[in-house]
Amino acid sequence: MEAKFNEKVHIMNHPLVAHKLTIMRDENTSVKDFRELVSEIGMLITYEATRDLPLQDIEIETPIQKTTAKVVAGRKLVVVPILRAGLGMVDGMMTLLPAAKVGHIGLYRDPDTHKPVEYYCKLPEDMPERDVIVVDPMLATGGSAIDAVTQIKQRNPHSIKFVCMIAAPEGLKAFTEAHPDVPLFTASNLFRTICKQVLHLIPALATPATEFSEPCNFGGKFLWQ
Repeated sequence: MEAKFNEKVHIMNHPLVAHKLTIMRDENTSVKDFRELVSEIGMLITYEATRDLPLQDIEIETPIQKTTAKVVAGRKLVVVPILRAGLGMVDGMMTLLPAAKVGHIGLYRDPDTHKPVEYYCKLPEDMPERDVIVVDPMLATGGSAIDAVTQIKQRNPHSIKFVCMIAAPEGLKAFTEAHPDVPLFTASNLFRTICKQVLHLIPALATPATEFSEPCNFGGKFLWQ
């Protein structure tokens, strides 16, 4: 049965995204192709995540005559990847948002407690004027995403959204309980379980997100670390 989440959770379930995720899950997918697919999916999710951007009318001169047309109403956007995995999605997002600034939050998971630990945070000074899109490819337990959004909220941004490529029900539940006011956009929630021994999602993706290098094999499953 499909898990129910609040209205802030937006699951794309788009044919093109499903196709690209399947290629990413193939253990024969090369690092080059994997990186390109991450960027492409990042761009596709951004299309959905920015659907509510306000527009304003401006007057332009066409080859035939003057006319009034729509443009984005001067919103100050900042894309904040959670290091290091989130960096892989940034190029695709910036293709659609070339004027956006980029901030960074660095987190690692304590190997004993599995809790996120912040080691770096660099954000624009004018955060109260910024609409923030936090980026992390994978939402497993939700710990890193929850902590990153908590840190950003302390800077009082104009708004926050969270974007990921894949999500487990456990992570979606934890995130929406911790931040019920934050819209969440994911390409797929078809990754149903978390491997309890190492707290990674299965079924898996072919290449680790943090390294974009060699696959890591655990019990016959290729895990996205």
